[in-house]
Order: sequence, then C-alpha cells, then structure tokens
Amino acid sequence: MKKFLKVILWFLLGILVLLMLSGLFAWSKFGPLVKGAASVQKLDEGLYYMEYKGDDGFAELIGSRGGRSAADLVGYVMNFLSKGYYNPPAPTPVNAVYGCSALTVRTPENGVLMGRNFDFSSATGIILHTIPQRGYETITTFNSDFFGFGDGWLPEGFANQYMALSGLFFALDGINEKGLAIADLMAGDDAETHQETGKPALTTTSAICYLLKNAATVDKAVTLLRGIDMHSDIGAAHHYAMADATGKSVVVEFVDNEMVVVDSPAVANHYLCEAKFNVGLEESDHRYEHLCQQFEESGGTMDMEQLTASIESVSQPAHDGFLGTAWTAVMDLTNPSITYYSRRHFDKPFHFAINRK
Repeated sequence: MKKFLKVILWFLLGILVLLMLSGLFAWSKFGPLVKGAASVQKLDEGLYYMEYKGDDGFAELIGSRGGRSAADLVGYVMNFLSKGYYNPPAPTPVNAVYGCSALTVRTPENGVLMGRNFDFSSATGIILHTIPQRGYETITTFNSDFFGFGDGWLPEGFANQYMALSGLFFALDGINEKGLAIADLMAGDDAETHQETGKPALTTTSAICYLLKNAATVDKAVTLLRGIDMHSDIGAAHHYAMADATGKSVVVEFVDNEMVVVDSPAVANHYLCEAKFNVGLEESDHRYEHLCQQFEESGGTMDMEQLTASIESVSQPAHDGFLGTAWTAVMDLTNPSITYYSRRHFDKPFHFAINRK
C-alpha cells in the first residue's frame, strides 16, 4: 500500500510540475501582453493610457519585410498578439482624412519643445508607453477608431484592452527617450505614396513606431526612412513634423514617391516643399500662418505655458459633426516627456515622462 501511495504521489507531483511548466511557458509568451492589457486607464473623455514592457514584435516585422498596407500589417499584428494560436478575421482599417498642426520652439533655457494638435471627426486617443526589449523607450498616441474594431469600440474590458495593444505597431505621434519627436499630418491632397524598391515596407503610422524605436535624431530618422519603402496609410498624402533635442526641426514630405525634407518649425495640412508649395492650403485656414507669426514674434523661444497657449490658439472646436481637436500633445524634447490635453480640456493636463536608460 505504501509503495502504491508513493507511486500515486510521484504521479501527482509530475502532473503538478507539468502544469507549472506549462503555466510558466504560457506566462513567458503572454505575460507581458496580459500585463500591458491590464494597465489600461481612462484619463478623460476620449483619452486612455496604457504601458507595455517586453518584446514589441517590431524587429521581427522588419525582418519579415514589413507590410505594404494596413491590411498586411493587421495580419501580422493579430498573429503577434495571439502568438500564432489564433488568427481572427482581420478588422477593416478606417479610411479618413484628418487635420492637424504642429510647432517646435526653443525654451528660454535653450531646451526644445514641440506641440501638436490632432484634429478629426471622431477619435479616442490611446497613449502607449512602451519599454521594448530592443530599441528606445517611447510614448506614442493612436486613434483607436482607426483600428477598425467597430463603431463605439473602446479599450474597456479585458478583451478590448488586449486588442488595444495593436497600438504597438501604429502611431500618429510620439517621442522617444532620446528626445526625438514625430507627428503625422495630412499633407494637402490625395496623392498616395507607394515606393516599390524592394526594401522593407511600412505604412505612414507604422513607420513612426519604427523611427522612434531606432532613431535618436532627425538626421538618423531621415536616414532610416531612406531605407524603407513608404506606403500611405489611408488613401491620402501625409507629411511628418520631426524635431529632436538639438533643436533641429523639419517637415518630411513625399512627392511622386520621392522623399523631400524641408526645414520648418511649423506645419499644418498643406505642402511646404517647393514642388507642391501651398497645395492643399484653403483660403479660410490660417493655422500655419498664425503659428509662424507667433514663432516670429517670440523669436522662436517659448516656455511650456506659452507653447501650450500657442498650439491651443489653433486647436479646432467641435462643429457640424466634426469632433475638432481630439488631443493636444506638448512634448519636452530636452527632458523627454509629454503633456496631453483631451478634446480641448486645457484645464486637465496629463503628464508622462520617459525614464532614460
């Protein structure tokens, strides 16, 4: 009897060990994702925050040659989030046109700040603070409406919070630990960019994640852009506002599938490059003019409060079914951090800092 009980005991212990090992294996694969999903916090109407620490899957994406469209990338994202165990039908990415503005200035202490408004008909902003295994720590923002998960979708409830981790691969703006800041804006017409040179391919919003993870400066970001094939995300022209901790500020545009870099502290929704100068500028739109005027009057020097007031002055109110400014982000490039304001609630700042490695 004792021998029999001993055999049963060892059998049960063996099962327990196997369960523990399988649990450890599952946690090693899904643990960072589960923790990331569980971190979601609602900050304000239309604005959520979450954190992720671990393998972000981006190195593997580039190694597999990236994706030429949002649909291509969605397949990879679903596979990454399920670790290959489940591939649900891909959601349909949203095609839309949005308007934005951005301004970069120096501070009286010779620091560097960038402010940006994201204006859209409807939006729920998801802020994602990522500490990847490889690459720079970042804080990025994305409009969850663009995920295509359905009308009224919000990152609430564990399943939806888990799906919000799709933001690891898409960003509309953000900053990294080195003080590089990037914002995506519509450029003024519907001329799509589709470069086909055989390089790894990325879309407008996935490229922002790639650049922030791998570039410390504007110059490095431009070099990395030359090493990929760019594809427009939503059937329209885009341009990037870029700035870094040295104070360099540029606008990156694409004309006939060729990248053009223009030195400029301000940008809105029309082209700035010589080949298409002012294309897309509407007679009633004075946001760019207003930002340039304030830049000149200040000598390009503002403190945080002044820049916030400047970018607020060109924010858009809601009207005729248009949400207006979904979020405003004021970024400190010298001490990498972002202060967010949701839906023009400029009395409710939310500040997030990056802890440099």
